[in-house]
This record gives sequence, structure tokens and C-alpha cells, in this order.
Amino acid sequence: MPAPLSIVIPTLNAEAALKPCLAALMEGVEAGLVRELVISDGGSQDETEALAAAIGAVFVAGPSGRGGQLRRGVAASKGDWLLVLHADSVLPPGWSDSVLAGIARAAPGYFPLAFAAPGLAPRIVAGWANLRARLIGLPFGDQGLLVSRADYDAAGGYPDIPLMEDMALVRALPRAHRLAGRIETNPARYAARGWLRQGAANMWRQLRFFAGADPARLARGYGPRGD
Repeated sequence: MPAPLSIVIPTLNAEAALKPCLAALMEGVEAGLVRELVISDGGSQDETEALAAAIGAVFVAGPSGRGGQLRRGVAASKGDWLLVLHADSVLPPGWSDSVLAGIARAAPGYFPLAFAAPGLAPRIVAGWANLRARLIGLPFGDQGLLVSRADYDAAGGYPDIPLMEDMALVRALPRAHRLAGRIETNPARYAARGWLRQGAANMWRQLRFFAGADPARLARGYGPRGD
């Protein structure tokens, strides 16, 4: 019987960030959990494609934009379950057991978030993300998303939009449950723009999306996506 899990990662010039992400995935490969890894690229100019080839990943190329990249990546996958990750996120030790428990529960799942940075501001931003996910069932892409293909298809999949594709999908899924362990995400975007400033801007975009704002308008000023 084929392994149940397809891992899908969108990339855009993500070579450096992708290396620790991929290293953490080896646990699931060795456990016989991972059927395939799909790298859905948005036009990288670095060695992302060569890195994908070196580890035997399925490589899918197309226009940049995380919503479209994820939709294409999932379409190229074959597993009964999907684990969608960002290229700059690293799964915790023991993640394969957490995912198996999530599969046994037969419901979507996500990991609590942590940032690879010390200090109070990273803990505040991560704490808010984890509280939001726990209280109202809205985890975002940097927390990882475990979902069955049946639930994914029933929800209509990722929309091909430039921003908020994760929120759009999660709102259409059954409520996601927290998995054991913490996923660690690269803090570069927050560090460059200011932790509280970036966090507040993200919250404002989320509220506007809920109110019906055009994702293309929300994406302006956010910066390149897909990695």
C-alpha cells in the first residue's frame, strides 16, 4: 500500500530556506509516511529546482503566487493526505507521529507556531497566531496544514489568489485541530519590517479580507510570495 502523505511546498528563490525544511522531512520518509514531496515553483532564479531534483521531489513550475502554486502542487500530488508547508518553516522532531495521530483523527490539523528568533516580540506574534487558531479555528499557512484529499476537494481547493489563499481554504474546511509539537518559521519578513508593525499589518489585511476586500489589492505592499 502506498504511503498516505504528500507534502506540498511552494517556492520562489527559496534555496537557502528550503534546506533546513527538507532536512526535517527525512523523519517522515524514514518512517514510511511520505509518499512524495512536491515542490511547486513560481519562477526561481536560484538553485531551488536543482535542490528538488537532488532529493527526488516532483517539481512543478508555473507563474508566481502562492495560491496558484499550491493549487498546482496539490494537483500534481497523489497521496490520500496532504501536508502543506512553507519553504521557510521547519517541522519539529516527532512530527511524523503527530501527523499520524492527525490522520487517525480524520480531521484537518495544524502545528502551533514558533519563530526562530529570541525575544518578546516573536513570542507575542506567535502567541496571537496560536490563540487565533485555537479559538476560532483559523491557522495560517506558516503553521502547516494537514488535510485529507477528500476534505480538500470538497472545499474546492486553494483559490488562485495572490494573498489569503490559506484563510480562504481553511474557512471552507472542517475545523482544524492542533497537532503536537511546534513548527518553527524563519522570522526574516518580521525582522525586516518590524515585529509589531508586520503583525498589525497582517491583522488588518485579514480583517479586510473577511469584509470582502479584493486579495489583489491586499497583496500590494506585502512583497513577493511563494516561498
